[in-house]
Amino acid sequence: MAEKKSLLRSLPIQMCIGLVLGVIVGAFISADIGQTVCKPLGDLFIRLIRMVVVPLVFATLVAGAAGITDISKLGRVAVKVLIAYMVTSALAVASGLIFAEVIHPGLGLDLSTAGAAAKIVKAPSVVQTFLNFVPINPIEAMAKGSMLQVIVFAIFFGCCLAGLGERGKPLLKIFEITGDVMIRLTNVVMYYAPIGVFGLIAYTVSKHGLAVLLPLIKLILTSFLATAVFCIIVYGFILIFLVKIPIMTFLKVIFEPWLVAFTTCSSAAALAVNLKAARKLGATKAIASFSIPLGNTINMNGTSIYMGVCAVFAAEIFGLNLSMTDQLTIVLMGVMAAVGTAGVPGAGLIMTTLVFTQVGIPLEAVALIAGVDRILDMIRTSINVVGDVASALIVTKSEGELGSEPLDADEQAG
Repeated sequence: MAEKKSLLRSLPIQMCIGLVLGVIVGAFISADIGQTVCKPLGDLFIRLIRMVVVPLVFATLVAGAAGITDISKLGRVAVKVLIAYMVTSALAVASGLIFAEVIHPGLGLDLSTAGAAAKIVKAPSVVQTFLNFVPINPIEAMAKGSMLQVIVFAIFFGCCLAGLGERGKPLLKIFEITGDVMIRLTNVVMYYAPIGVFGLIAYTVSKHGLAVLLPLIKLILTSFLATAVFCIIVYGFILIFLVKIPIMTFLKVIFEPWLVAFTTCSSAAALAVNLKAARKLGATKAIASFSIPLGNTINMNGTSIYMGVCAVFAAEIFGLNLSMTDQLTIVLMGVMAAVGTAGVPGAGLIMTTLVFTQVGIPLEAVALIAGVDRILDMIRTSINVVGDVASALIVTKSEGELGSEPLDADEQAG
């Protein structure tokens, strides 16, 4: 009996219960009730997460960058993290393209695009994209939730703090404590997660039902298979040959952040538990604090797979043939778009319009994909957070520090 009570107190179990109840309730209520009763429950959870994510990311990134007191090591770690993100993102886009070319999710579908419209999103120039990385006003960037700009400022701030040496230690301690407080606050917010998950899922099911899923089931299946095989091959290779961690151990530890991301469609919601998972699996606090918040914004393996699959699907719907040049462009744009995709629900759909624009796919296809984007979002976001931990482990292993720093009392308590 005590074991059953312990299981029911487990957050992942509670979230699974919320997920199942949400599906059941959503199937029996009207879309109006889902909109007015269930959606606010989910929206409150997302707002709570967005409330804590900026100070959490800023504090942990500053502490992570400043905690690597050897500046040459900090530069080395940063380069390794970025290479890991870019390589896995490129492989992810390629995986989506390959599976879509094999399964052909858009062939044989009679989906009318009459009346379907999508807002045109103009892709910024490469120069403007890089200029937008740097905030004109860091406080304004934090207020607007411009995560990439917050991250750039935090890394610069942390590097300069590390350069102060002993003089900067008191301020570093403040940021470390602030990061611990924000993680604890996030853990408090997560007590509401099962209710938030219930509201989000119930609203989604009540709004879309099964009717919208059936015509696009091949698209969902292709995205799921491409994601599953990518995880088995790429993450399996990383775990077995590079990091040398038992797969079952990895799956057990990563389950909670995966479930949080899957049910909320927000990688930001899983940030605190993802940091904890990376530490449990052996990443040092400095590397985890640096790479996980950074990956939360720019490492989007699941989103990259989704872009590859959706590009082929949309091209087939409109009878277009994607040349090898087009597919290479999609891979490149997928990696670049991942950098600009914030860890909030639905951002991947917006970035898809940029990819479609580059290869000449009509944007009406985005309106079709939007009908099942919630399901696709659950798949891609949950893999985004897994990729963040895998990359953190690769970098820690390459530094010869895997498992060298046990969890402190606050991390164990959290």
